[in-house]
Amino acid sequence: MVNTDMYYLNKVMSNLFLETSVSETDEANFDSIGSITDFWKFAEGPLLDGLYWDTWYNNKTIPNPKNGSHIYYENLLLGVARVRQLKVRNNTCSIHPLFTTFLKECYYKYRFAAEDKSDFGLRNKPEWVYSVASSLAPWHWGSMGMYSAGGFMFTLPKSKEESIEKLAFLRENNWLTRGTRVVFIDFSVYNANINLFCVARLVVEFPATGGAVSSSQFYSVKLLRYVSSTDYFLASCEAVFCLFIFGFIIQELVQMIRIGVEYFKNAWNWLDLLLVVLSIFAIGFNIYRTVEVSLLMDDLLSDAYVYPDFYFLAYWQTHYNNMIAINVFFAWIKIFKFISFNKTMTQLSSTLSRCAKDIIGFAIMFFIIFFAYAQLGYLIFGSQVDEFSTFQNCIFTQFRIVLGDFNFAVIEEANRILGPIYFITFVFFVFFVLLNMFLAIINDTYTEVKADFSVIPSQEFDVSDLIRQSCNKALVKLKLKSEMDDLYEGGGGLKSTKRIHSSVSKIPDSPRPSRRSSMEEKDYLSSPQLRKWKRKLDHKYRSSEDKLPTPSQSYISPQDFQQLAKKVKDLEKQLDEVNAKLSQMTKSTPEPKRSDRKLN
Repeated sequence: MVNTDMYYLNKVMSNLFLETSVSETDEANFDSIGSITDFWKFAEGPLLDGLYWDTWYNNKTIPNPKNGSHIYYENLLLGVARVRQLKVRNNTCSIHPLFTTFLKECYYKYRFAAEDKSDFGLRNKPEWVYSVASSLAPWHWGSMGMYSAGGFMFTLPKSKEESIEKLAFLRENNWLTRGTRVVFIDFSVYNANINLFCVARLVVEFPATGGAVSSSQFYSVKLLRYVSSTDYFLASCEAVFCLFIFGFIIQELVQMIRIGVEYFKNAWNWLDLLLVVLSIFAIGFNIYRTVEVSLLMDDLLSDAYVYPDFYFLAYWQTHYNNMIAINVFFAWIKIFKFISFNKTMTQLSSTLSRCAKDIIGFAIMFFIIFFAYAQLGYLIFGSQVDEFSTFQNCIFTQFRIVLGDFNFAVIEEANRILGPIYFITFVFFVFFVLLNMFLAIINDTYTEVKADFSVIPSQEFDVSDLIRQSCNKALVKLKLKSEMDDLYEGGGGLKSTKRIHSSVSKIPDSPRPSRRSSMEEKDYLSSPQLRKWKRKLDHKYRSSEDKLPTPSQSYISPQDFQQLAKKVKDLEKQLDEVNAKLSQMTKSTPEPKRSDRKLN
């Protein structure tokens, strides 16, 4: 799903197209594009140099150029690259009456309702005619807005020389106009060495303010899943996972029917439902992706002179990976459910659950102050500092201030008076006061929980007892251990039974007549009597197990038990104090004098 090769493939492709300069004298690259002129310099220079590798490093021509360009001699360019632009119509914004005599044209920022779909320029060419996008094509979320999947588009020829001529022709005929708001450059490569596709998208946005903002996306995905023996092993693991999820769904349905409404009152059950839903979506998309790739692969690669649109598959594959990542995260969180009977973990979970109300109440006050500072920073520095240019950036910037990752000189330069005041007061109230209040609430609750747990015997939370009991029962089932040995070990390893035996053994034997000693010794050593005792103990143990409450019945929660144990301990202390006072009163009271009476 994700491996190191994907990272290095993304890094290689991004370095080639983003950091390569226009020429030795001009160090401008894709990241430094700031105008339409810079875009054409990049398109006719580093873009074509990166897409077409028709010579070796010693300037010898590569044979069979019709098979396609091999970027870095290893990555096959699939089909050709595609260039697409989106425009807005004229007069999509209002001009103040004072400037109507000077300004006749007005192009607003991109909106789907303001998109220009009319033909322009050389209307007999496809790059001057609007093309409607597929209904399944995803929109692009750029730095300045959301963009649809249609637009005016063209593909680059197979040779570098023809591509240079075509780009020069479009530049001379003003293919990019004042209404242009974004340009997309899409292409896909395949590396057979590691069986990975790299789907690239270079984006240059032209905001209504003028200038240009560049961004990029590189998706390295494994669309051909089952090629090597390792892939088929993973396929078998996926089949086992599907069976597991099917069994897990049945188990949850049975539990839901048996418990009823009580099932939804447990937070862990909601987590199980979330895992089931995410797993079903993951299985469904995996099947859809496998079938869709097998159906589209031949069509996408049938014509080497068209653009194969792998962006749709790569886009949803990336979201599939994100969904799997969230699913794995919650699966790890579920481990707390199985180790919650450990004393330390129970203390932590009890601390969080007990202080949840206090934290929520205090969090309201915290975020009121936090958002107030975010609004203050946005209004003061929003027009001058990039970190405060949007309200969302202000929130992230303030979290960075809390972590110590912030450039104070930027806001000081923006406003020499309010900048330092904003920074100092925010650090004092939020960092030194409010955050420490959070820690104080948790620390105080943890102290209370730890004191409550001190009255509970530690063996109630001992994991070793559970493991020992399970091992002893398994050995008895496998006939590797006799039931008598298991009985003498304390009924499966329970410490409570051991303590009973030890306490009984510590009771001093009262002197018995010698004539009964031989009889008791005989009864103790007789095997029929031992078997009889064993049957009685087994019957008593099983009957006590039958009396235990079932999950559907009412039971005492650990929190209630802790409170009851604490009250009993307090009551014992009070009784001890009363007993001590009574003892003192008894000692201080003089004994009554007895009158000696003479016997008649």
